[in-house]
Amino acid sequence: MIQAENLTKFFGQTQAISNVSFSAAKGEILGFLGPNGAGKTTTMRLLSCFMPPTSGKARVAGYCVMNDSLEVRKRLGYLPENAPLYTHMTTRNYLHFVSEVKGIPAHERSRKVECVIGDCGLQEVSGRIIGVLSKGYRQRVGIAQALLNDPEVLILDEPTAGLDPKQIIEIRDLIKNLAGNRTIILSTHILPEVSMVCNRVIIINDGIIVAKDTPDNLMDQLQKNTRIYLQVDGPKQKIFEQLGNIKGVDKVVNKESTNDSVFSFMVESKGDLDIRNAIAQKIVENRWGLLEIRAVNMTLEDIFIKLVTTESE
Repeated sequence: MIQAENLTKFFGQTQAISNVSFSAAKGEILGFLGPNGAGKTTTMRLLSCFMPPTSGKARVAGYCVMNDSLEVRKRLGYLPENAPLYTHMTTRNYLHFVSEVKGIPAHERSRKVECVIGDCGLQEVSGRIIGVLSKGYRQRVGIAQALLNDPEVLILDEPTAGLDPKQIIEIRDLIKNLAGNRTIILSTHILPEVSMVCNRVIIINDGIIVAKDTPDNLMDQLQKNTRIYLQVDGPKQKIFEQLGNIKGVDKVVNKESTNDSVFSFMVESKGDLDIRNAIAQKIVENRWGLLEIRAVNMTLEDIFIKLVTTESE
């Protein structure tokens, strides 16, 4: 449904993205993850025909973004980071206006507008002025305008930016419900967004793709050390020293403790060596209290920090 090959974009002498290549299948929600300024928005703008690439090519729903941009736009819904809303209009009037701009036949406009109002949960605010709506509802209106032409591909650039936690959950649920037959690209720098919504993730940094796979596969590929979390009742410094002396231990990190006698540690082993038994034996030998011990898997945040930090060095 989406095929990007070696997309590169310069703004003057500044290179925003370099040789960005990826694909997205029908019905897939693809997360585009990266820090601010990494090149996410630039890539979204190239795919949505907002501007041309300096080099490379891309096809959306079978059409070239350079040679068939009008055909691409007919099949595309796009929500930029700042939703393109006319705040003096009511929600329903604005959506009618956008439906006309998008070339939807007059006899279909009312049905399309009412359909997206229902899909995006805008019934309560359909007659209100957009300028008085909450940020969450304005984002819903932005998504609604992107859906009016019933697009095969939906591109959402930072759709939850600036929302409160409740609004973020609502928009996430809405995005998941919009999948199915549509292909969705979700650009974000918010880590939970990707793991909770997306089937696959692309991590971009300094305009270059540094990883692309499912979150689970990325964790398996990058988790080279076994990490053990434990809580111990005993003398903090002695525990720290003894844990570091265990064969196979690569690193011991003090974690935040809840009181003056119980201390938490993260212990990393070399490779995939399971050191839980050795840790337990060491604590028993010293007659300390072992309150908790468990293996800790790498999170998407760990992957993100690892990749971005590595590429920046």
